[in-house]
Amino acid sequence: MRSEKSLTLAAPGEDRGPEGEQQDAGEFPEAAGGGGCCSSERLVINISGLRFETQLRTLSLFPDTLLGDPGRRVRFFDPLRNEYFFDRNRPSFDAILYYYQSGGRLRRPVNVPLDIFMEEIRFYQLGDEALAAFREDEGCLPEGGEDEKPLPSQPFQRQVWLLFEYPESSGPARGIAIVSVLVILISIVIFCLETLPQFRADGRGGSNEGSGTRLSPASRGSHEEEEEDEDSYAFPGGIPPGGVGTGATSSFSTLGGSFFTDPFFLVETLCIVWFTFELLVRFSACPSKAAFFRNIMNIIDLVAIFPYFITLGTELVQRHEQSVSGGSGQNGQQAMSLAILRVIRLVRVFRIFKLSRHSKGLQILGKTLQASMRELGLLIFFLFIGVILFSSAVYFAEADDDDSLFPSIPDAFWWAVVTMTTVGYGDMYPMTVGGKIVGSLCAIAGVLTIALPVPVIVSNFNYFYHRETEQEEQGQYTHVTCGQPTPDLKATDNGLGKPDFSEASRERRPSYLPTPHRAYAEKRMLTEV
Repeated sequence: MRSEKSLTLAAPGEDRGPEGEQQDAGEFPEAAGGGGCCSSERLVINISGLRFETQLRTLSLFPDTLLGDPGRRVRFFDPLRNEYFFDRNRPSFDAILYYYQSGGRLRRPVNVPLDIFMEEIRFYQLGDEALAAFREDEGCLPEGGEDEKPLPSQPFQRQVWLLFEYPESSGPARGIAIVSVLVILISIVIFCLETLPQFRADGRGGSNEGSGTRLSPASRGSHEEEEEDEDSYAFPGGIPPGGVGTGATSSFSTLGGSFFTDPFFLVETLCIVWFTFELLVRFSACPSKAAFFRNIMNIIDLVAIFPYFITLGTELVQRHEQSVSGGSGQNGQQAMSLAILRVIRLVRVFRIFKLSRHSKGLQILGKTLQASMRELGLLIFFLFIGVILFSSAVYFAEADDDDSLFPSIPDAFWWAVVTMTTVGYGDMYPMTVGGKIVGSLCAIAGVLTIALPVPVIVSNFNYFYHRETEQEEQGQYTHVTCGQPTPDLKATDNGLGKPDFSEASRERRPSYLPTPHRAYAEKRMLTEV
């Protein structure tokens, strides 16, 4: 055991001469030592009762940090015990001290949560570079990349932008968000309901009043009936452009009236009017036009409305051409336009992603998938290897069976995917002993393959979920100019700038008392552009 005398000599707050006189503890220990002996002096650091002892030259490797700068750490010096006292997390300090000893290697202890260790990094002022490198090693997104949300510089544009972009900013903003969600839901419901047989007006769903003159199914062949059924999926109310089907005898005026007065068309038109209005308002008030089109949510908004205008324009052109040409020679062109419009109108289903603008859960899911792209890529790669391997194996295992359901290896791809994902539709299955063994191995390999990346994806989801909840509880919006925080009100009242105010408050605080700790909560910054 060390003697008390040796411990006293090792204390940083004093230095004894030949006669053993004690120096003033208020002086910097490094200054009191003098000369070259500073590099070999040791100091004691007390972390909530757990004492650490290290050399000054170890801490001086990083002079811009809290422990490496004598002027910063002297505020935590306890002259009674000749040690530096920090009321901080004890397990984290092992890694903090190792950061100095290793020359900049920062590793989080396994028993310390990520948010607590990041808070310790900020407290000990290891620097933005060390924090950014640590976040990259932990697989986190760059700090501030998502949290900085720009605001327009004009007051009116700023208010409009907050109304349509940040529902939590005010009561009217929440009301606009509710209206937007209701319109999205109505649009999705209309998209689904118009495909029901009773609403398609194809002659099978009951009354067709108000839908124009149609031929009954009894007066047409099965081929014509099938064509009309397919066409009815592509347009509200089941009315294809330029006519109702092969051999239709309805007049142009009747069809035009039925299309533009169809209830589904009218409701969808109202929804499109709101979507277009919302998109134009947000575009006119956005702080950066270039960043507006780089946002995936704005791209989804564009995709959600352009099928309507393409369908409407095509409908008007088709009717104009039919009125001019009398409807002759238009069957081939009409069939092509129907196929194209059917695909375009399928894009309407992407309107459901507009809900992610108002749903934190969908946003967290999107961030999780974005952060887990490497794991998802590995999953797809493993499935690809398994599909090739087991589809080939089951084909050759079932090749001698005349009743085999696997005529070729590509036909067995579907069976391999269904088996590896443990779905098992039962449309394809092996019948020989060898094929059943291959199927068993395929199912086991699929379970193991899918289970491997799941923990990483779940961990990313938990990280984004807890970060979002912490931001809702602790985060606050701060309007700053040119990327700098606004001056503190208390500082401006005393006639001091923020740096001067902080320095003055530090000078008034006794040097031997530790500064109160303020939680370094992550704040969402609204930066003026």
